[in-house]
Amino acid sequence: MTKNFSSPYPIILSRLTRVAQASFGVAIALTLAINPSWAGDPFRSQNPRNIDDKTEAAFKAVFQQGDYPTAERYLSQAISSASDEPLAYAMKASLAYVNGDLAGLDNYGRRTLEAGQKLVKTDELRGNIYTGVGHFLEGAAIITREGTLRGAPQALSRLRLVYDHLDQAEAISPRDPELNLLRGYMDLMLSVSLPFANPDEAINRLQTNAAPEYLTNRGIAVAYRDLKQYPQALDYVNRAIKAAPENPELYYLKAQILKEQGRREKSQQLLQDAIANFDKALTKRSQLPKKLVQQIESERNGAVNSLNGSAR
Repeated sequence: MTKNFSSPYPIILSRLTRVAQASFGVAIALTLAINPSWAGDPFRSQNPRNIDDKTEAAFKAVFQQGDYPTAERYLSQAISSASDEPLAYAMKASLAYVNGDLAGLDNYGRRTLEAGQKLVKTDELRGNIYTGVGHFLEGAAIITREGTLRGAPQALSRLRLVYDHLDQAEAISPRDPELNLLRGYMDLMLSVSLPFANPDEAINRLQTNAAPEYLTNRGIAVAYRDLKQYPQALDYVNRAIKAAPENPELYYLKAQILKEQGRREKSQQLLQDAIANFDKALTKRSQLPKKLVQQIESERNGAVNSLNGSAR
């Protein structure tokens, strides 16, 4: 069913740029547990699609290793090969957003849309998925450029198109794992922003039909963190870490959860555990975006201040 956006759209759209990073930095690049028998498709054991090797390598660099510079190099090679894979453009747009590169977000968001529209002719399912992704990225660019209030009307129209195309993809294959991973992330990011929305449907979508499992667990952990259900969030982030133990962003997410739980429970032990996980994430600072490193450092300092305050 198409989403109803009659609610005050600044509430929804104020998170569009966050979703662009959290959803399309994760859910678009959906290729961690790669099984070689899947003929290059990290999502489907049946009717696999071919994705070029460089795009796959870029996905693995970010989401298995949390290595953004290596991912950038692979993506540049993938794009220069003229494969016209919309997933490569979408990933490039997401990395541009993370780096504060509005021109890159504009450029690669547009190219994602064009490649998705072109792909509809030969692969209607994935074509509609990435046409929706392209509209989403363009909406995120509008919000980034214009601000929430000025950009809201244009971005809202884009958001409607996103769900129109995802609905079309779902009509073709409602249990498709690539679609459900992407849509599950997007629905979660929006649902936790709205007081009347219930994220249970999105969580169920991730649990039952999305793949790979470690990314579904990461998304569910983010949802429970935002819902302030910290024990559940901790359970799911630990599952994600078990599957991708080299990714520093997962330790950052675990640190966030422990920090908020420690503040709520006034627990020095939880705050100490949070600081340890912030530190573990920062051991790989050289492979993370500078702004992300700065954010991790800032949140670590906040945990230290909370620990010092609780000790007095």
